[in-house]
Amino acid sequence: MIGEAASQERPGKRKKGKAFTGAHALLVFPSGEDHKATLDLMRRFSAAVRYAYNRLLEGWSREALKRENGPLRIFFGLNTRYADDAILKAQALLDSARERGEDPRKVVFGGRRLFETLKRRHLSGKPLKRLKREWRERRQGLLYSRGDKTKGGNLNLRLFVKEGALWLRINLGNGTYVHALVKTSHPNLSVLLQRVYASLLYNVELSLKEGKVHATFTWEEEPAPLAATKENGVLALDVNSDPYHLALALVSPDGNLRRHLTLSLEEVDRAPNRGAKELLLWKIAHEVVSLALEHGVAIATERLKYLPKGRRGDGSGRAFRRKAHRFAYASLLRKVHALARKKGVQVVEVNPQDTSTIGMLKYAPLLSLSKDVAAAYVIGRRALGFAEKLPRGYGKLLREERFRGHVQGFYASRVQELRAKRKAESNPYLRRRLSQELERAKRHLSLLSSLQGSPGSQEGSTNGRNPIGVNPWRVLRVGLFLPLLGREVPRDLSRLKPILFGGAWEGWKGGLGPHPGGGPECVNVRST
Repeated sequence: MIGEAASQERPGKRKKGKAFTGAHALLVFPSGEDHKATLDLMRRFSAAVRYAYNRLLEGWSREALKRENGPLRIFFGLNTRYADDAILKAQALLDSARERGEDPRKVVFGGRRLFETLKRRHLSGKPLKRLKREWRERRQGLLYSRGDKTKGGNLNLRLFVKEGALWLRINLGNGTYVHALVKTSHPNLSVLLQRVYASLLYNVELSLKEGKVHATFTWEEEPAPLAATKENGVLALDVNSDPYHLALALVSPDGNLRRHLTLSLEEVDRAPNRGAKELLLWKIAHEVVSLALEHGVAIATERLKYLPKGRRGDGSGRAFRRKAHRFAYASLLRKVHALARKKGVQVVEVNPQDTSTIGMLKYAPLLSLSKDVAAAYVIGRRALGFAEKLPRGYGKLLREERFRGHVQGFYASRVQELRAKRKAESNPYLRRRLSQELERAKRHLSLLSSLQGSPGSQEGSTNGRNPIGVNPWRVLRVGLFLPLLGREVPRDLSRLKPILFGGAWEGWKGGLGPHPGGGPECVNVRST
């Protein structure tokens, strides 16, 4: 397994880039009393994590929580090491919520999905019992202990070999111990045994599932020496949900595109189960890393971000939700990052802001690329430190008053049309969808109205704003795609080439009607 470094570090000392590997196992207790005592310890540790999380929200310090006469030791009967590890888990969860932009006060221990399902009270009988058991196990079935190299591995949860079998000695927190047989055929078992014999540190986490105690042993991997760096260029990748594939762009150190290709992910979507899906994702990750090693380049990706996937009844539509929920964006990037670290390939993460927009507007028409490969190309250039200048044709377009008036008229007309449709629609789900489209049209109209005079700086997505803060790339996307090309995300972007070079706009301006494919009077506008 590959774990995040954040989950293994002390609070306040989080580091990025650490790679952890490990092994899974099932614990078998020869004594029923030992099993019962372990479950009680897991219950107390889980409660201590929740207690520590709430105290950290209130501003308590780690030292105050873990001290000899502190609440974690007195209320939950934990020793100092267990108390410190409970604080570590609570801090990691708090940091994770903040990084995702979520309100940390609304974190649900046990899982929000389970909580919302139980709250609906629509189940009974065996399904309800099964759900309640899963809820209890998630809230009460956790025990974690960090390894310590000065203590010969792990002091609270220690592995040892006896008569050819691997055992786990569990400290109950009060100086007494219970023992469990470790059953596993994991490929990393031999590496784990080597660490046990060499008294090297390993972390242990126990979890409860269907009444059985499972163990996960993890340890930090030694980083491989870098064999491929961005000094030779980068292999940039962008994962796309429609069509479901991975776009790759090989970018040279001078920022030019050397090669591009796509890898289909449709086979991942057709996988019969989660295990098969994971194997396919690992296979694709190996292909990506092998290609980077072949060319001796680093791998460039967007910085992982939270992607809203919608939920039933929100008006997003069944087709969109299906595409979003099958979208293995974060999972694939984590696998690529983990494998790259193992193989000595440098990984560069960049700000994802406006990469797709810039790719569609600039490089897709300029180099006759698909929008997905163009986005990957922008990611690669950004990883190498290149800024994206606004082409002269686009700058000229943004200063054209008739263009701005045309697009503003289009969205003003669209707002009125959507309001009328929403008023006449009786289906609440379709009304919700129309409301979303209406709010989007209002935002676009407001964005266009804010653009005054010069489009401002010609730099890239972070600095490319006029003095009042309007991003010209976003204004161009709003003004060109739906009003002129007829779609919010058009497939054919070649029609932007004349405008990009500034030669066709004068001809359009002299025409009597709107540009073919759009205008405030156009009907049956499709948005995808």
